[in-house]
Amino acid sequence: MVFCWLRARAPALRERHMDNNGFVAHASTTVMAPVSAVWDALVNPAVIKQYMFGADVISNWKEGTPIVWKGEWQGKRFEDKGVILRVQPNRLLSYSHFSPLEGKPDMPDNYHIVTVELSEQPGGTQISLSQDNNGTAQTCEHSEKNWNMALAGLKKVVEQRV
Repeated sequence: MVFCWLRARAPALRERHMDNNGFVAHASTTVMAPVSAVWDALVNPAVIKQYMFGADVISNWKEGTPIVWKGEWQGKRFEDKGVILRVQPNRLLSYSHFSPLEGKPDMPDNYHIVTVELSEQPGGTQISLSQDNNGTAQTCEHSEKNWNMALAGLKKVVEQRV
């Protein structure tokens, strides 16, 4: 949340933290579990549903193939979509994401790129997530809040399973 505020109000920092695709939201956490357990939570639809706001996720997790999220958010049904861009098992997952709930047309300029990186830490796994193309500081802060909630849920689910 602090990064988005700084990017919107401090020109020198904005150049450092804002790319050609708008404000970049960041979230991270450390999960006290092996990388393989965290990776499973990123690509296993039954586990994703437990921490990703109840969404059903459909994907084969292969580069260039679709990914779809279906569910209900704040009383509204949704069907978000994207494409798997990069997969490096136990290390990196990157995909595009479009949500009609944002009220924008389904055009390439309105997609986010979400990148999740995993790294082993003593006793656990560090998760670092970024989401680009947030048009304003406010939407960036909103994205960071949602991703921090999702990562907290992922952490809880994974740590309970190991």
